Amino acid sequence: MWRRREEGQKTCPFTLATAETEKESRWSLFYQRRRPHSRALTPETLPYSSTLGGWHSHTRRAMNIARRRGFYRQEVNNTLWELPRRYTSLHPLGSGAYGSVCSAIDKKTGEKVAIKKLCRPFQSEIFAKRAYRELMLLKHMQHENVIGLLDVFTSTASYQGFQDFYLVMPYMRTDLQKIMGHEFSDEKIQYLVYQMLKGLKYIHSAGIIHRDLKPSNLAVNEDCQLKILDFGLARHADAEMTGYVVTRWYRAPEVILNWMHYNQTVDIWSIGCIMAEMLTGKTLFKGKDYLDQLTQILKVTGHPGEDFLEKLEDKAAKSYIKSLPKIPKKDLSVLFPKANPQAVDLLDKMLQLDVEKRLTATEALAHPFFDQFRDVEEETEAQQSYDDSLEHEKLSIDEWKKLIYKEILSFSPIARKDSKKQSGMSL
Repeated sequence: MWRRREEGQKTCPFTLATAETEKESRWSLFYQRRRPHSRALTPETLPYSSTLGGWHSHTRRAMNIARRRGFYRQEVNNTLWELPRRYTSLHPLGSGAYGSVCSAIDKKTGEKVAIKKLCRPFQSEIFAKRAYRELMLLKHMQHENVIGLLDVFTSTASYQGFQDFYLVMPYMRTDLQKIMGHEFSDEKIQYLVYQMLKGLKYIHSAGIIHRDLKPSNLAVNEDCQLKILDFGLARHADAEMTGYVVTRWYRAPEVILNWMHYNQTVDIWSIGCIMAEMLTGKTLFKGKDYLDQLTQILKVTGHPGEDFLEKLEDKAAKSYIKSLPKIPKKDLSVLFPKANPQAVDLLDKMLQLDVEKRLTATEALAHPFFDQFRDVEEETEAQQSYDDSLEHEKLSIDEWKKLIYKEILSFSPIARKDSKKQSGMSL
């Protein structure tokens, strides 16, 4: 059920109230990535690297780490965790191929946080590069609707023993996937999708394409505040793209057709699919494989014209589409008879087959569907683009490790910009 806010409160007019949220969120879908040694830290234990400009500028930060009140060890699901005493009440939330995550209480702030321990991040160059990318993307994100980095640490007191590290992020109670079976009112959809698009505008302004937006990657707390999760598949907008990204049901047609240089509106398509699911409680395009997924999409969008087919780079995809029956476009108001006409209009503009006709995040935010909640001042952009230049370099495991270690030593937490408004309601 959704409970109304008390009169006079101007933020989210509803709050989540569902038995699903009695369980911890499926953080393993986002927080996915063994046994460090701890010894006294001195300037002599820090290796010098001419590639990184030397470690001397980071010595003070390293010494401060050593002067903390120490780390403690705790076994979680057969995995040893070593954490600063600042983080207590460790509780497992989930695990996956790339790591495991626990909730904890930050004694310094009194807030609940999520801590991710990456699983053997330096077992290969691919894993090391992935770990570096995740750290840098989280560090770059500073928006209330996008997950960001609160802290990063390692219990290892020197580079020589550096084998794993931990990422600390805001804790969110549940995700959209876990509540997707519940009925959403029109205003609930407005508020949640508006936040998705605000976060997406920020991500895109940093030059990043998320590429894996789906309900389980959208975290929601008790006051319906939403954050976009999981940048494991994120890429810079100028990078060469591959077709096998995004969970199939939320995958844009240009990804299925393997356009090597699709643009940021691939994420808008995913938001459209998620919004459609919120309207009906059912997945809009539930393909059994990638060909069936494309067929399901064309049953709604209709068979594309020659102008669209000419833009396809993949000859096999072009030939396949031409072989399909000429199906007319469906009227979305028929597919969503109970939906707000403005919602249907927005969906139509987000679910355009042609990327050049599809709305951008900025354009979608200006749609009348969001007039009730829109605050232009909150629709901020990143102060600078994400620099992914190092990700194009062919670096060794040791070089990636040095880069990550340097980032850990030099990390300085930035004041969170999350909204502090409270709903006055609880689950």
